[in-house]
Amino acid sequence: MRRRKTLEDRVMDMIITIILSMVVFGTLYPFYYILLITFNEGTDTAAGGMYLWPRHFTFGNYLYFLKDPKWINAFGISLLRTLVGTMLGVLFTGLVAYGLAKRDLIFRKSYFTIVIIAMNFSGGLIAFYMVLKSIGLINTFGVYVVPGMLNLFFLLIAIAFYSEIPEELGESARMDGASELRIFARIIIPVSMPLLATMSLFIGSGQWNAWLDSAYFVQDEGLRTLTYRMMQVVNQSMVPSGDAQAAAMSRTSVTPFSVQATAMIVSIVPILGVYPFLQKYFVSGMMLGSVKG
Repeated sequence: MRRRKTLEDRVMDMIITIILSMVVFGTLYPFYYILLITFNEGTDTAAGGMYLWPRHFTFGNYLYFLKDPKWINAFGISLLRTLVGTMLGVLFTGLVAYGLAKRDLIFRKSYFTIVIIAMNFSGGLIAFYMVLKSIGLINTFGVYVVPGMLNLFFLLIAIAFYSEIPEELGESARMDGASELRIFARIIIPVSMPLLATMSLFIGSGQWNAWLDSAYFVQDEGLRTLTYRMMQVVNQSMVPSGDAQAAAMSRTSVTPFSVQATAMIVSIVPILGVYPFLQKYFVSGMMLGSVKG
């Protein structure tokens, strides 16, 4: 039987509800406000005083964004680097972790020592730049995906996960003549979906949100990412300028801030679209990956 609530219980429930409602409002309203700006005329937004709904509803901000080749190209580069970088990062991290999970691997302790040192010590930005330059990655698309092909944080989690998989699964396949790559593809990957989905979500989010590599290692404007364009607007107010572009913005009631807000919403949509499909794997993936062998 349910216990009847006392007056103190009701008071505490009310206080908790009020506090949580304030937290939810403080968390969601900034996002709602940015969304509100994208559907309101930019010149009207600049006047202020808009809080709950658009005063002058328009799709002009989105139309201007979609017609600007710089924003569209940046969106395409970000999308491509996220897809390629996530696939390569999950693949190579999983392969290396599968090898290091083998207890009979030669020099296994030495490999672990190298991983731990690499996680805790860095050569710095200049040394990293020189390495990228020596292998020809500066000012190329490869600078976005190659350095992240091995994620050391998820490498340790994946090693712990693979160490818990019974050896008998692989042994039976080896007796039938299967190679290690075939065992990994046909047996290990299917049972590792929670881990791989979690890795994909974090690595993909990191790739999509990254902008420092575009700022430091890329000079080709055609390779700039969406987040870099957004940081340009935020830090330097470098929304497309010039008499012709300024006139075009005035004709459509678009302002630099409204375009920036539109870019923010567009950059959020892909992550929001992918997360629901990976959510069911998220908790189980993190829990299984946290088990130590």
